[in-house]
Amino acid sequence: MRKLAVEIQNAKNLMPKDGQGTASAYVIVDFDGQRRRTNTISRDLNPHWGEKLEFSVHDVDSMAEKMLELNVYNDKKAGKRSTFLGKVKISGTTFVKGCEEASLVYYPLEKRSVFSQIKGEIGLKIWYKEEPAPTPDKPDAAETSVEEKPPEKDKEEEKKAAEVKEEKKEEEGQKEEAEAKKEDKPPENTTPPPETPPPSKVDSPDSQQKQNQNPEKSVLQGNLKNRDFQKFSSGGTDRRIAFDLVDQMSFLYVRVVKAKILNPEPESSFCAKLVIGTHAVKTESQAPNKAIDQVFAFDKESLNSTSLDVSILAQKNSPESEAKAESTAGTVSFDLLEVPRRVPPDSPLAPQWYSLEGEGSSGNDIMLSVWVGTQADEAFQEAWQSDSGGLIPETRAKVYLSPKLWYLRVTVIQTQDLQLDSGSGGTQPKVRNPELYVKAQLGAQLFKTSRTCIGSSNPTWNEDLIFVAAEPFEPFFTITVEDFTNGSTVGYAKVQVTTVDKRTDDKSEPRSRWFNLIRDDSSKPYGGRIHVRVCLEGGYHVLDEAAHVTSDVRATAKQLSKQPVGLLEVGIRGATNLLPVKTKDGTRGTTDAYVVAKYGPKWVRTRTILDRFNPRWNEQYTWDVYDPCTVLTLGVFDNGRYKYDDKEDVKNDVRLGKLRVRLSTLDTNRVYVGTYSLMVLLPSGAKRMGEIEIAVRFSCSSWLSLIQAYANPMLPRMHYVKPLGPAQQDVLRHNATRIVTMRLARSEPALGQEVVQFMLDSDMHIWSMRKSKANWFRVVGCLSKAATFARWLDGIQTWVHPPTTILIHVLLVAVVLCPHLMLPTMFMYSFLIIMLRFRYRQHVSVTMDPRLSHIETVGPDELDEEFDGFPTTQSIDQVCVRYDRLRALAGRAQTLLGDVAAQGERLEALFNWRDPRATGIFVVVCLFASLLFYVVPFKAFMLAFGFYYLRHPRFRGDMPSVLMNFFRRLPALSDRII
Repeated sequence: MRKLAVEIQNAKNLMPKDGQGTASAYVIVDFDGQRRRTNTISRDLNPHWGEKLEFSVHDVDSMAEKMLELNVYNDKKAGKRSTFLGKVKISGTTFVKGCEEASLVYYPLEKRSVFSQIKGEIGLKIWYKEEPAPTPDKPDAAETSVEEKPPEKDKEEEKKAAEVKEEKKEEEGQKEEAEAKKEDKPPENTTPPPETPPPSKVDSPDSQQKQNQNPEKSVLQGNLKNRDFQKFSSGGTDRRIAFDLVDQMSFLYVRVVKAKILNPEPESSFCAKLVIGTHAVKTESQAPNKAIDQVFAFDKESLNSTSLDVSILAQKNSPESEAKAESTAGTVSFDLLEVPRRVPPDSPLAPQWYSLEGEGSSGNDIMLSVWVGTQADEAFQEAWQSDSGGLIPETRAKVYLSPKLWYLRVTVIQTQDLQLDSGSGGTQPKVRNPELYVKAQLGAQLFKTSRTCIGSSNPTWNEDLIFVAAEPFEPFFTITVEDFTNGSTVGYAKVQVTTVDKRTDDKSEPRSRWFNLIRDDSSKPYGGRIHVRVCLEGGYHVLDEAAHVTSDVRATAKQLSKQPVGLLEVGIRGATNLLPVKTKDGTRGTTDAYVVAKYGPKWVRTRTILDRFNPRWNEQYTWDVYDPCTVLTLGVFDNGRYKYDDKEDVKNDVRLGKLRVRLSTLDTNRVYVGTYSLMVLLPSGAKRMGEIEIAVRFSCSSWLSLIQAYANPMLPRMHYVKPLGPAQQDVLRHNATRIVTMRLARSEPALGQEVVQFMLDSDMHIWSMRKSKANWFRVVGCLSKAATFARWLDGIQTWVHPPTTILIHVLLVAVVLCPHLMLPTMFMYSFLIIMLRFRYRQHVSVTMDPRLSHIETVGPDELDEEFDGFPTTQSIDQVCVRYDRLRALAGRAQTLLGDVAAQGERLEALFNWRDPRATGIFVVVCLFASLLFYVVPFKAFMLAFGFYYLRHPRFRGDMPSVLMNFFRRLPALSDRII
């Protein structure tokens, strides 16, 4: 039995509601039809309750879908109703197991309506625990409380059930009378009750299929067919339990359960052998009359026979050789055209006993079942698969989860009572003014504080060192105090990570602790003590991906997560025209392809289709979406860890291409089906490796929650109240990527290091001439819009199209005379232009753009530089050439930066009298301008300036304007640079 515990600690900064500047607050908590109430704290805007309320969880499986609601009220006496002070709604997905995992979280109080005046926050600790179920003689006190009365609906349902039973009995009596009278139709006045439909509608499988048919057939694109699926609710979003985004693949299933051998020979074993055309496979050897229980799945498209032969082979060890002598104990054959078809949710096919035929098979039987199913069959995952090499772990479909990452913050405060008389082992002399620093290490991560000189006071740092910690945590992290002057260790302390406090916000300061420093010197093991503050930060999101392609932005602490806003479904259908990447038998090329999809902490890996250039996976996966502005990443790889023969020793998987899908560019509840090119960048250049066909659907049940997500900040609150520096974020992201790579490589089957790094873009920070060109032209593309507007304005000014210029004159007069219409006109014009462009919007493209990436405009040397490791492995001459090229590019960038800085310095010099004559002229002009604008109305000035600016070219000169000449003559600081 599960219990939910809610510990209400306190509230802060409540809104005064009693008319006297205070409030008498109490809390009412509702969960799963149960209600609890705290005591009233009189006249306190920061009340402290410290009460724990418990609730019974009636349905453990649906606890994540429940909502915990807290309402805070001001307790008014004298019969008046209570005044609302705020509410909090918490999703069941944030509940943690055990009081030790729960931490104090302050939730801001929400309004009940738009006009509510609410402020403040409430501190809660929420967790659940498992308890033994109470005996019937001793009912739970919580279940018999006054506030938890049994609902009246149960009694009504019992009454309805009794009435339904009586009506069924009457119907059965009426049917018997009808059969006795041999009437084909029942009387007109006997109709079935509305609560129970006729048995024909309930029991007919055809009617069930019609009820379960896909209602979104009109939405599907491509060659998708109408298929059966079911739905169940999770967090308000419909989930589909079927493969409605992919094609159904037919497989022949054979389940061998047991063989019965009459009079077996001593010290012999038996196995079953299945033969279909060129396919032949054996089960594991078992003792006589022992259960085999193995399932085999044969891809029907690859079958080249219409018969299935199942034989029992008797195996006996030969004393002359290590090989086993085999003899057939009987065979049974099946015609594949007569094999029944099973479609879930039909129950599994029951195995049957079949008599074996052949010489010496008298009395021998085999129990098995044969049916035709799809990849949605429950037996598919455990079956021996013909297109994936059998039961090889490296070729099976798997789901991986990234480890839960935390930031470990170590604040080094100060040290006391340091024993500096000797270094390590007493071999180093004492230093008069030593420089000390603190080094902290967690696993392979190591950070140091700055150096400080020890004086009359104790050394003080007050510096933060931040690490990335993954669950399950490392047992210890080490804090070491070292002397920089002689390189000796003053002492070290080991801190157990499991004892470190966790916090979710910046409102609660973690406790500081003193640790004794230990020295290696056995005679004097005490080296002083150090004062540190250590905590695990749960309010941050630990980035292990690049920020612009991140797939998850939730905080580490589960309590801060909100309900999902949608559901992402991806159907990985197949690939076509894949190129061979290795050789089989040393004679021909082959490819063993699989797909990896990554979104949030969930990684999925399809099964490996062996030796096919047009593999068909037809696998479908789902993810919960918490933010629509995230990216799904898919990568296609060749399985190198699967040894196709004994001669090959391939360890790394070869990448065949990658796709990214940004969810915000997808229409909700619409299926996108398409084939997209796979391209990979090699040292020899870009290479097309084939195409992949996928289907994507982003479902959302609530438009309000989806639109509200656009108003929320991208990252959790801690990233803004206590931000991390850019350089620090890069280091932490590198550490997080390395931890995720190591953890996934330890899975079975392993997700290779090269696969994880390719999916996470771990090499994005490395210098690349190609990426620099791509980013430069992206900037130019953005600025081209401003250049287009400038050319359009120049065309208006030079009367290239006179009717347009005249229209601009009319618009100028209207704006000057009616300035209040300027903003409405601008917004209306924007509305009309954007709405007209809706018809010409671009279709969503999830391919990697080769033109935007500039992979076809770079030379071999630039590609070689991009794939070069760090540090470089090239010769000195090659490095010199690349360095000179980099200097040339940096010189142009340096000149551009100088020109931009000069414009700002000229404007600043105008006001600082760096050029007295120029500033004097400007002062005089400002004086006359002030007098002029005092006399001339601003409307008249704007109208005159507009007509002057739009004057005809015959009234213009060829030389630059006076203002431009004056500005360019202002002094900059370029002449002061050495």
